[in-house]
Amino acid sequence: MSNAGRAEVTAYVALGANLGDAARTLRDALQTLGGTPGIRMTRASGLYRTAPVDSSGPDYLNAVAEVATTLSAPALLAALQGIENAAGRERPYRNAPRTLDLDLLLYGGARIDSPDLTVPHPRMWQRAFVLVPLAEIAPGLVTGHHLSAVADQAIERL
Repeated sequence: MSNAGRAEVTAYVALGANLGDAARTLRDALQTLGGTPGIRMTRASGLYRTAPVDSSGPDYLNAVAEVATTLSAPALLAALQGIENAAGRERPYRNAPRTLDLDLLLYGGARIDSPDLTVPHPRMWQRAFVLVPLAEIAPGLVTGHHLSAVADQAIERL
């Protein structure tokens, strides 16, 4: 299906990596994301270092991007998974360390609950590595209450 004439939707994507050169991987992923047909990068947070949450391995580097997209939510998810795969993403087990993780956090005001996609992301409000960079680029979406709920999770802006 063509995206011609489809209205742009603002979406937010969380990026994370803890294997290899994570900083370069995140910068490359942001560039690839912005160069993907149907996706226009509008803002990106700085990079943040966090300890793994429900995972293992080295510390993660994280960021959040705001994009304007004419892609449907499932098509955007497919594009994100394609970028992950191109970066060498493997899924040997749940929450395994990863070269690149891209999560669709928000897709406009949509609420989606399908076998392949849940939006808003079901755990975003419990994770400082999502909320702090999201608050940097979209402060109206994250309240002080949200941030205080994750204040015990160490996070460092690089």
